[in-house]
Amino acid sequence: MSENNVAAIVLAAGKGTRLGCTDKPKVMLEIGGKPIVEYIVETLEKMDVSASHIVMVIGFCGDVVRKYFGKRVVYAGQDEQLGTAHAAFVGVEQLIQEQTLAGDILVLGGDDTAFYTKETLTDFIRAHKDAKATVSLLTAEKENPASLGRVIRDAEGAFVNVLEKEQLSDEQKHIQEISTGTYLFKREWFVNAFQRMKPIEGLGEYGLPATIAMALEEGVPVQAVAMKKPDEWFGINTKEELEEAHTRLS
Repeated sequence: MSENNVAAIVLAAGKGTRLGCTDKPKVMLEIGGKPIVEYIVETLEKMDVSASHIVMVIGFCGDVVRKYFGKRVVYAGQDEQLGTAHAAFVGVEQLIQEQTLAGDILVLGGDDTAFYTKETLTDFIRAHKDAKATVSLLTAEKENPASLGRVIRDAEGAFVNVLEKEQLSDEQKHIQEISTGTYLFKREWFVNAFQRMKPIEGLGEYGLPATIAMALEEGVPVQAVAMKKPDEWFGINTKEELEEAHTRLS
């Protein structure tokens, strides 16, 4: 993957309030005997991503992450929780500081990518490069996506937009394709876009979905790439989901 000039940013700063985390971040809760985030790091290592090309964005109890991973990754501290786009930007800044010259940036959640395979990410990177895309979004088909945003396509299947669940019309609520929150960006474009990004109204945070709207508005190449095995995306936000993930691995 280093040959393809791609670096990975793993978002691992979240506290995990709904899971009652007090002495470790959510991504360090264990499933199958290992921290949740260990699995995506292992997958990146299988893809021959060097330690200098994997940035772990840490925040709450970040020392726990550092102690576990040591020199397998580099670290970027997100001192304020200002959203996913801000976390990705902090990660890119660390890459620049490390003088890592990767032209494309893969952004992954540390809490929903435990089941991603090498093949899925390799295919995603290939699709991004083949399309010469500025922004690529990985998507998944889900049977009951009621609480999630949806990917909007036109009659020919071309990507049009991503809408939050609150923005959906009654007809659009039947769409089953969702955003996984996994992105590939041309690094220079993302840095420039983040510096122009407006915070989410009422939250003061900067979310990665805003990059889609910005790319579409600018007319740069943007695409949505559907996962061949959508069950690989699995968000862990509740104790029930944590137990289900653990069961999958046992």
